[in-house]
Amino acid sequence: MGRIQLTGQGRRRLQGGHPWIYVDDIAGGEGEPGELVPIAAPDDRPLGWGLFSTKSKIGIRLVTRSAKQPNRSFWLERVRAAVGLRKELGLLHDAGACRLSTGDAEGMPGFVVDRYADRLVVQSGCQGSDRMRDFLVELFLEVLPFEVAGVYERSDSATRKHEDLKPSVGWLSGSAVEQIEIKEPERFGFPRLSYEVSLVGGHKTGHYLDQRENRTEVARFADGKKVLDAFSYDGLFGIRAALCGAQSVLCLDQAQAAGERLLGNAERNGVLDRVRFEKVNAMHDLRDRANSDERFGIVVVDPPAFARNKREVEGAIRGYRELNRRAMSLVEPGGMLFSASCSFNIDRKTFVSCIAKAALDVKRRAKIFSIRGAAADHPSLANLPESEYLKAVYCRIEVE
Repeated sequence: MGRIQLTGQGRRRLQGGHPWIYVDDIAGGEGEPGELVPIAAPDDRPLGWGLFSTKSKIGIRLVTRSAKQPNRSFWLERVRAAVGLRKELGLLHDAGACRLSTGDAEGMPGFVVDRYADRLVVQSGCQGSDRMRDFLVELFLEVLPFEVAGVYERSDSATRKHEDLKPSVGWLSGSAVEQIEIKEPERFGFPRLSYEVSLVGGHKTGHYLDQRENRTEVARFADGKKVLDAFSYDGLFGIRAALCGAQSVLCLDQAQAAGERLLGNAERNGVLDRVRFEKVNAMHDLRDRANSDERFGIVVVDPPAFARNKREVEGAIRGYRELNRRAMSLVEPGGMLFSASCSFNIDRKTFVSCIAKAALDVKRRAKIFSIRGAAADHPSLANLPESEYLKAVYCRIEVE
């Protein structure tokens, strides 16, 4: 078994609360790729256990601050806690979908698990989670209160490159399916929603589960409104709005496959007569559409991440400002703009500043009445700011 000793700076960082230890904070020791290793202070006092990486700038991801070595019972309790939270949130109903593990917040660094009806999709982002994958899957299968028909791996995220890991994609167990239908039941007065998820070809693990609650919140304001859903993917912002009484919904996305799934979802929910899809570059279309007389009661902009690393932050700030400027130009006076950013390198303060500057550009008053994050099944860790990635800003747009 390996063992890692920290520098004084590394000890202070760890005891200050942050669960990531960078390679510059490691004084010595050794470990195998992804090994669970004991962590020691410069004076050899035990500081806990973590997953060691031989390639990443993040040398260790903390698992526990206890000196006791984690065993099967330890990990079983971690999995039970993760599943228990989703049960308390009411997300383990039949044919539902939710995130069962976000990784760090669950104390399972790098290991994401999503549930789609009776299938699980797992995603590993570091050497440690790769090494523990089969063991953790076994524990989830033991704890979950329903029969799992198959487990699919989608370990193809860009973060794996930092760990010198190749993509790993395919069925680990059970029967293979490419698509699966998800059903969200009627809840809190909102009508039931059905949609199709592509486990094999869809974005992320197949779907954007983190926006579930924001879709419902936007729909609260949709009755009688014209809605524009830009970067719509499978169209659930717009379809949820149509189910809640939107007069019409226009969805914009450049992926034809997403558009076909979107229209299928609209038909599945009985709102196809009010939902339209256009295959366009949403950023360009918003610019061109702003020069027309067309205006909307609600505009939703939920683009892919503009900044995937720190080098892209400056360009992302310009991009978010320009995107929101174009979007605001299409909101009728007194209407609503919902603007989201999933770039964890752009913090909330910076993103709000982009919206404020965009409002000045188009001589609008952007009244922020709510700022939210990811859905409740995507908890962030209080001492890991990097885990709070999604910013969702709700604005009432008025003319200056």
